[in-house]
Formats: sequence, structure tokens, C-alpha cells
Amino acid sequence: MKGATDFDLQAWMKQRLDSVEQALGRWVSVAAESDLEHQAPAELMAAMRYAVLDGGKRLRPLLVLAAFEAVQSGLADSDAAANTPGLDTPESALRAACAVELIHAYSLVHDDMPCMDNDVLRRGKPTVHVQFGQASALLAGDALQALAFELLTPSVDQVPATLQAQLCRLLSRAAGCAGMAGGQAIDLASVGLQLDEAQLREMHRLKTGALLQASVMMGAACGPTSAEATAALRDFGSAIGLAFQVVDDILDVTADSATLGKTAGKDADNDKPTYVSLMGLAAASAYAHELLTQAKSALERSGLRDVRALQALADMLVTRSS
Repeated sequence: MKGATDFDLQAWMKQRLDSVEQALGRWVSVAAESDLEHQAPAELMAAMRYAVLDGGKRLRPLLVLAAFEAVQSGLADSDAAANTPGLDTPESALRAACAVELIHAYSLVHDDMPCMDNDVLRRGKPTVHVQFGQASALLAGDALQALAFELLTPSVDQVPATLQAQLCRLLSRAAGCAGMAGGQAIDLASVGLQLDEAQLREMHRLKTGALLQASVMMGAACGPTSAEATAALRDFGSAIGLAFQVVDDILDVTADSATLGKTAGKDADNDKPTYVSLMGLAAASAYAHELLTQAKSALERSGLRDVRALQALADMLVTRSS
């Protein structure tokens, strides 16, 4: 298995992000024009574009593409020549990458609304409900969610029907009551409560971790792999999903709003349970690095030839400042 020491993450990210940004811009715009008889309302489309385009780390699409390239590289003990991961991303992987970002964007639009977290800053600019009003924000989130599944279900000559079903199942489960929505419900119900570590871990596993793990699994589903590699990638996704939220909890108390692109200190102000409030800043940081070690160990077990992009993304996730 190739290590990450000789891997240029920034160059790798730039190439993939260019593809994702172009595809997102194209598909969000096409959504308004797909039915010439019934044009989508201009205000709704403006809110959708505002929520998705020109902002965000795009971590979830990058995980989709990195996981696809890892399985595309083949197993290390295979006699077959390894494929060379490159820019020839298939339709299925690019659609999966954009679909997961649309789900993430919709969740942020809804989470920021007054009935949820009541936030006014996201990705360094006013939140969607501040910019467009609550009704438009609600509808934009709904439409982004629907568009995600539309992307995953093109004609079967573009993406095989069995793969469409698999990708839809992975994404819907991660976004629904057994995933992101369920975690948000626990989060809202936990304000002012003292959760233990197991309860906090479960909340974060659902609210944040499920979609990150699904990103890895959707990328893996778009290429050939083994049961052992799939299980290892699932463990990798679980570890980085929790690590991401632990780091988010840390940054909420150590970074300012300008750096974060969202309101800093909101968790403490809203009396929400976090890993920092539970175990302290130093212990939370140590736990994030422990999870990073677990994630890298899972990649070692995968038996895949080239997991450098996944390794580098995991490092970036834990050491990030925003």
C-alpha cells in the first residue's frame, strides 16, 4: 500500500474540486431548465445556488472521489496490474460526489434556521434564511434534497440501475432518521443536558459522522472492491466522521468567526453538550488524534494499493483550523 509521504494533496484537491464545482454549477442550473413548460421559480433557484455554490470545504465530495480512486487502484496482493487513479472520474462517482454535497448543503440551510440553531453566518456570508427569508430557505433546502436523488437516478446508460439503487440507499440512510436528521433531533433535545461519552458519541455519529461515512462508502460502491476492503473503508469512515465533529467542537472554542466562516462559541452560548465540555480541550484534542490513528489503521487493513488521498484527507480533517 502506498503511503502519503509523497502525495501532493493540494494538487490532487484542486483537480477534483474543479470538476466538482463545474458539475455542481451545471446541475443546479439545469434543474431550473429541465422542464421547459414548467420553469423553476427564479427566487428559489437563487437561494439554491447561494446555498451550494462558491463556498465550503467540499470535504464530502472529496471523500467520495478519494474512496473511488482507492478501490480503482485495486488490491495490493492482486496479480492484475493496478489501475492508475486519475481524472477520468466516471459519471457515477461524480454524481455521487455532487449528490452528497447537495444533501450537506440542504442540512446546513435547515440547521441554521431560527427553529433549529438560529445562526446568521455560514461559509463567511449571511445564512440563507437571512438573505432570502425563512420560507425561501425552507423550500431551497427541500429542493436541494430532492435534486440530490435526481442526480443519482439518471438514465441507466449513464449509471446502472443497481448502482443507482445502492447509492440512493446509502445516501438516504445517512441523511434520514437513522443518520443526520436523527442526530439533529438528539442535538436539539440535548440542550442544557449533561450527556455521557457514549450518548455524545452516538449523537455525533448520527448528526455528522453518518454522512461522512456514507461519502466514503458511495465512492467505494462506484468501483470494484472486496468485502474486506469495504469493511475497512466503513471503519475508516466511522473514525473520521467522529473525528470531524470532535475537531468542530474544539474549533468552536478556539477559533474566531472570521476563521470558521460561521459563528464561533455557539455551542457554549446555547449550552450544548460537546467533547470539550465533556472532557476538556486537551483530552478532546488527544481523542481526535486517536481517532485519526484508528482511521489510518483501517486503511492499512483495506489491502488497497493506493489510499494516499484518503490518508491525506484524514490528516487535513484533524489538523484543520476552520
